[in-house]
Amino acid sequence: MRLERLEATQRPEKLKAVFDGETLTVSASLCVQFSLCAGMELDEEAFSALKAAVAKEAARERAVRILTASAVSERELEKRLLQKGMLPSDAADAVAWLKEHRFLDDAATAAQLVDSAVRKGYGRARVKNILYEKGIPKDRWDEALARIPAMDDAIDRFLAAKLRGRTADEKTIKKTIDALLRRGFSYGEIRDALRRYEADLEDLELEETMTEELE
Repeated sequence: MRLERLEATQRPEKLKAVFDGETLTVSASLCVQFSLCAGMELDEEAFSALKAAVAKEAARERAVRILTASAVSERELEKRLLQKGMLPSDAADAVAWLKEHRFLDDAATAAQLVDSAVRKGYGRARVKNILYEKGIPKDRWDEALARIPAMDDAIDRFLAAKLRGRTADEKTIKKTIDALLRRGFSYGEIRDALRRYEADLEDLELEETMTEELE
């Protein structure tokens, strides 16, 4: 396979290697590794090795872009690389490479996902679902879930925003309970929060009544 020419690309670190019949986008490091220069001949074995190196490098670059965009588990990252058309061996190599350089760690990713979910006001069940969907191994769950604080304040704020300090009818209460369940809170947590809300409402009504009587 004859290398006709090397051309610049829009990415300074990449070159376009134009062979007679095929074009590869190669990095400067691969050019050095394979001693690429215009006019050289590569036998079938050398050309296959170059293509394999290009594919492996592309998988690593794609993995870095995915990891930069969002928190992903090892399993999810490998799955997304496969969906992008990477070979299983290249996807596995990219994951192992990132782990080796400490850029990919399921325990750290799980903690990041839990903290993000808590900031959004999600309950324990919703957080577990997020960990499952993101492909976090279950042996990493307990440590991550231990980061969830008591969520009473989050539920109380949600109720205050939805019910707006007034007695709600049965339909409104049901819709509010359903919304809290979707956010991952348990029936017990919701029941206790409603009791707190009702008690606060009764205290407020009593205070208003006493104020009116004093006036």
